[in-house]
Amino acid sequence: MRAGRLMSLVLLLQARGRMTAAELARELEVSERTVHRDVLALSGSGVPVYADRGRGGGYRLLDGYRTRLTGLDRAEAEALFLSGVPAALREMGLQGVAATARLKAAAALSPGLRDAPATAAQRFHLDAPGWFAPDDPPPAALAPLARAVWSDRPVTAAYRERRRTLEPYGLVLKAGAWYLAGRVRSRFLVFRVDRFGEVEPHEGVFERDPDFDLAAFWAEHAAAFARSLLRETVTLRLTEAGVRMLRHVADPAALDDALASLQPDGTLRLGVESVAVAYSQVLRLGPEAEVLGPPELRALLAGAAARMARLYEHQEEAPGDRPFGAALRPLGDP
Repeated sequence: MRAGRLMSLVLLLQARGRMTAAELARELEVSERTVHRDVLALSGSGVPVYADRGRGGGYRLLDGYRTRLTGLDRAEAEALFLSGVPAALREMGLQGVAATARLKAAAALSPGLRDAPATAAQRFHLDAPGWFAPDDPPPAALAPLARAVWSDRPVTAAYRERRRTLEPYGLVLKAGAWYLAGRVRSRFLVFRVDRFGEVEPHEGVFERDPDFDLAAFWAEHAAAFARSLLRETVTLRLTEAGVRMLRHVADPAALDDALASLQPDGTLRLGVESVAVAYSQVLRLGPEAEVLGPPELRALLAGAAARMARLYEHQEEAPGDRPFGAALRPLGDP
């Protein structure tokens, strides 16, 4: 524990130059007293750490000193590629490894490039979870599954009240939820990590399929899952404006098939999750869409149209038959 902290202290000074005890304590998450003790220990072991007294002082390494501890081990090198997703690293328990890897990488840079990590961090940040997602703790099974993924170890775990033995190939973070891609016998399947119970890793390792591509597998799975939700089909007749608006209303998984079914009279078939979902989608198309079927959906839209007509039937000055966009002008327009 202390050896790793001493190495981090040296790498910090090499990467950033002079640092105060308070700055080092904040980076290393220790007290300033501990920093002072660590500096003494480094000096005693031959590392040329010097203290600059007075205002603006701090600790620094002898000019020209370079540590040879900048080589990345395998875990650090792998974690470095995930450094842009800090929440994912934290939830998988890899933040410490990634922090050391970033320090080593920064220490190995030439002096003119040492501000590159900070410059990039101020210009790009990946916020993976969706809006309004609850700030729940990560699933308890995530950390042991992540370790098994990194080490290619099979696991036996409870999943939906059933014991399963599987080979964990990869983890995917989608809109704040974690998923595991794993092989059971010869089939690749997707599991929600928050549905796992206790995870027991095996002693040996499994042989990975060299042709498995996690990104491609997930893209195919996600597309198939989205299509599987489209359990109903509705028939619409759209105006030209309605056809243009459809891409902003329909489920993306249904859009291509719907446009491929478009007839010259504007009729098309649209896949939807349910009649209730279709009702909210078609309402957004307004008078640019007519429901031809099913009758249940047509009745719902007819009722909504009648209610809307009653709301506006006593309007004193009607805008006539002008298109919706023409009836609204930005403030300040004549």
